[in-house]
Amino acid sequence: MLNENNMSFQGMPSWLIKPFPQEKHPPGVGRILSRWRLNTVCKSALCPNLCECFSQGTATFMIMGNICTRNCKFCAVAGGTPAPLEADEPLRIALAVKDLGLSHIVVTSVTRDDIPDGGALHFAATIAALREVNPDTTVEVLVPDFKGSQASVETVVKAVPDIFAHNMETVSSLYNKVRPKANYHRSLDVLRSAKGLSGDIYTKSGMMLGLGETKEEIIAVMQDLRRINCDFLTLGQYLSPSEDHLPVKRFIPPVEFEDLAKEGKKMGFRGVASAPFVRSSYRASELLADVVRSETLLTTL
Repeated sequence: MLNENNMSFQGMPSWLIKPFPQEKHPPGVGRILSRWRLNTVCKSALCPNLCECFSQGTATFMIMGNICTRNCKFCAVAGGTPAPLEADEPLRIALAVKDLGLSHIVVTSVTRDDIPDGGALHFAATIAALREVNPDTTVEVLVPDFKGSQASVETVVKAVPDIFAHNMETVSSLYNKVRPKANYHRSLDVLRSAKGLSGDIYTKSGMMLGLGETKEEIIAVMQDLRRINCDFLTLGQYLSPSEDHLPVKRFIPPVEFEDLAKEGKKMGFRGVASAPFVRSSYRASELLADVVRSETLLTTL
């Protein structure tokens, strides 16, 4: 429960007041993004970690435009009619990653229900361009549900990303309210299909907490993810982007995120990032590196 001792600016609990990074953006970050005419989910989704990530010289690229064909009630990305795909975007992404010197890159997208394959071929082209230009960079893709298309999932998996991610976002009982054009079991099937097509690819999913779900419901989603051998899990606090979006029902104390991380580890997730400011791509390279180090150590014992 919140009280006068842990409430702060505009009713926010103290643990959600994020200090502004002391370091400035590395020279050229904004220039590089502008030069290659690229979108980031950092800006489009109003991510609270934008300043921190940009100050560290990283960003999460968002392909296929910045207009989504869906209108999820939690998301700040604009909905509407998107522009046609840009054939040179995959190469522009790859060149920007080279300019930024990134060792791990996360590529996500708006949902493009207007395209027959949902943009799967565009994802595959982006992965291929990244591999060619940045052969030592690990590639993580955070994909939409492709309306459940097995062929689209296969197209992305065959491009061999290091991590194939798709977010559950919330618990089953809240889907109609939070993700009215999505389906809980369809999202699970996307991850199940990816792992079934290639056991060598890590799979990853994430949830926002504070939308009215119960702890039992959170655990149930985690168990569902482990049943389909999902490797990574991220849990973070939902923050409403505006008065037109769903309100926050509850601010989750950091200790509860820590407890959920412990539960996730017990269930067998290879990696769990669970804290108020965690987002799907937040410090994604660190999550992967920790697991790789641990598994390398085990093989040498």
